[in-house]
Amino acid sequence: MQRRNFIGLIVGGVVLLPGMLRAGPPRSNGGSAEAGPKITRLVIVKHRRRLYLLSGRKVVRRYSIDLGFAPKGDKKFEGDGRTPEGHYVIDRKNPNSRYHLSLGISYPNARDRAEAARLGKSPGGDIFIHGRPFLVRLLKGRRDWTAGCIAVSNREIEEIYRLVEIGTPIDIYP
Repeated sequence: MQRRNFIGLIVGGVVLLPGMLRAGPPRSNGGSAEAGPKITRLVIVKHRRRLYLLSGRKVVRRYSIDLGFAPKGDKKFEGDGRTPEGHYVIDRKNPNSRYHLSLGISYPNARDRAEAARLGKSPGGDIFIHGRPFLVRLLKGRRDWTAGCIAVSNREIEEIYRLVEIGTPIDIYP
């Protein structure tokens, strides 16, 4: 299928048409303009290096991301440098992260633990969406440097941290 003939991307039961992938201006869903839209789902498409914030079926924000240092494939065990793929939830917020701010992802789930156990390894944990430390910001153009997390700019994590609530689903696709 050629890219120009691309009709849409099916993501976890949500259809993201090409026009939806262009985030429009911030919109309020009945709240104040400061509050921003109610975010109902996060979607990460690893091969596009993109994080999308959805409100209902509408993409309201999109961000370029950095991934784990071995970005291709699903995370199998601790230390493999891969970013997990699957369905998770945002399970915690850390205002004191050493990466500015961070949102915890509920990795590992039961499937991840079973897969790592079959390999005789630990699945690891502590997978977050977070900002970028000073040294990474100095190395402009450096990509895919985390141990398996998703990184955005510090300004972007401030916005994401403000908009996303604990319990919000997150789908991570190859």
